Amino acid sequence: MHSRRHFLWKSFLGATGLSGLNILKPFVTEAKPQFNGQPIVVSTWNHGLQANEAAWKVLKEKGRALDAVENGVKVTEADPKVTTVGYGGFPDREGKVTLDACIMDEQGNCGSVAFLQNIMHPISVARRIMEKTPHIMLVGSGAFQFALANGFKKKNLLTPHAEKEWKKWLKTSKYKPVINAENHDTISMLALDAQGNLSGACTTSGAAWKMHGRVGDSPIIGAGLYVDNEVGGACATGLGEAVIKMVGSHLVVELMRQGLSPQKACEAAVDRIVKRQKDYKDLQVGFLALSKTGEFGAYSIQTGFNYAVHNGKENKLIDAKSFIS
Repeated sequence: MHSRRHFLWKSFLGATGLSGLNILKPFVTEAKPQFNGQPIVVSTWNHGLQANEAAWKVLKEKGRALDAVENGVKVTEADPKVTTVGYGGFPDREGKVTLDACIMDEQGNCGSVAFLQNIMHPISVARRIMEKTPHIMLVGSGAFQFALANGFKKKNLLTPHAEKEWKKWLKTSKYKPVINAENHDTISMLALDAQGNLSGACTTSGAAWKMHGRVGDSPIIGAGLYVDNEVGGACATGLGEAVIKMVGSHLVVELMRQGLSPQKACEAAVDRIVKRQKDYKDLQVGFLALSKTGEFGAYSIQTGFNYAVHNGKENKLIDAKSFIS
């Protein structure tokens, strides 16, 4: 079909005298980006440094990127000091810790869990959904029952610190996400393994003091995370509602497919949010992207977004550029 369409289009141009113009490009398949042979893992925020270390243990042994991202973000999920992910995450306005997560592999397979309670590692539940069911997403009590049936243990995720902060919040019960405050900082991770394959993971406890039942972008394939093994992967952090409206991570990957670098693709996605959402000055959204060649980039609306990069030689934290400086 492609060859026939190309032939007909070329014939048309010849008949109209336009064959000398460079307008065949939309019909010409461009060369696929080549993997440089070097594994790499990138993740959002300061807690990405520890998560990267766990992921690199897999990558350095020529393990699969999917295993790397799952093992990486599980470190953050289990850390009670991180109040935005997993165990220790701040609860909703009813005092319930509810978790969202998704995972995606190099073949386009994906799994997702939303509004999950009392399970330590939602990312592993998401992977189990991907591998053991005909579905992509399970939510609420159904997700919880699935987790129990697959060997996950019930655990109270509300730590004393998170409960204390929730009770303090109840005194005013005012809700407004604070830019870059520790109340909405997802951990999202992308990895490229020694075989040149990409995978990604995203996990969060969502916005602190949210309405009971609220789900953000983190478990939404295409919003909080998207991976295309021919092009690259992207993930998001910040206010989920703003990301969902733009199907943000998918947008970044598609911009990369059109030839933009990871950095430029993240910038273009943020620019679109700024143009479309009038309240952009009152919110934070950040995108992180990794290409098939191992190139990475990140960009956010506000200053303050950082991300961690581990390439085997160093594991460093980088401050992302932003629209508002």
